[in-house]
Amino acid sequence: MLDVRRLRILTEVARQGSFSAAAVTLGYTQPAISRQISVLESEVGMQLLRRLPQGVALTDAGRLLVDRAQDVLLSLARTEEELRVQAGLGGGTLRMAAFASAAASVLPLALVRYRDRHPGVELIVTIVDPGDSLPLLRAGELDLALCNQADAGSGTRSQKAQDSGGLPLEFVHLFDDPMYVALPLGHPLANGPDLYLGDLGDESWMFTTTATCPDSELFLGACRSAGIEPEVAFQYDDYAALLGFVAAGVGLSVIPDMVARDVRPGVVVRALNPPIPSRPVAVALPAGYRSPAVAAMLEILIELAPEWVAGRLAPAPGLASTGLVS
Repeated sequence: MLDVRRLRILTEVARQGSFSAAAVTLGYTQPAISRQISVLESEVGMQLLRRLPQGVALTDAGRLLVDRAQDVLLSLARTEEELRVQAGLGGGTLRMAAFASAAASVLPLALVRYRDRHPGVELIVTIVDPGDSLPLLRAGELDLALCNQADAGSGTRSQKAQDSGGLPLEFVHLFDDPMYVALPLGHPLANGPDLYLGDLGDESWMFTTTATCPDSELFLGACRSAGIEPEVAFQYDDYAALLGFVAAGVGLSVIPDMVARDVRPGVVVRALNPPIPSRPVAVALPAGYRSPAVAAMLEILIELAPEWVAGRLAPAPGLASTGLVS
């Protein structure tokens, strides 16, 4: 393989027309320049320069190599500049994913803050559940993802996940998202004293699907622990649709705080006593190296986490709220 340093020397010799002038420009001695050209000629197996009394002239092979070398050196210079820009977050691309309720709540705040600070970075955002985003992370097709599944390490700041294939992942916990019960406005249990899980044993429920969204499993696990087998009317991975059915009186649902903050009119949000286990919200990313663009987004998400939690207006078990949670 040709040595880039020697190509640069050959190009400068051709530009200056002599070894001595090139040596001055490059900060080498004239014998060092001559040796490097001799090595390069040995590598290509052809004479590149003709030595003249007043300097040097390119052979046909030398002219071809200089022409190509100029393209190579220009490309390298551009690449070096792009790397410097990316290191300073003046450019580059960040590919990230988020589950739907995060994409409708906390993620827009992070994106606005990121673009304000790093406008040169291109953001590519995909809305997808962890069942799909984590395999994409392991395959190297995403840089990071917001996820809401149990192995996101709700009790730790960061942990490694051992995967059977692909890149190992790291989970950085952001906050726990409380889960509430959504009832229609005219439901007998919409108001009153503390609401217990046992009070809801005869209700019909609408959940997100357990195969793709881990949220409903939190409530179903609490039901199993209490010896309750809830009647499931249907499952669908769209909280807006589920709340539409709740408002119409079709049944009850379980929703996270992210959704409850913007619940539609006609729906009452209540906390259970004891509460439903919260879902962990975390950032998943390949373990090890973090590019400057990834590190900057992670920093913003960690920065936003306590602000988001501080804005939580959770209902007490004995209270109910319609519209926004209060």
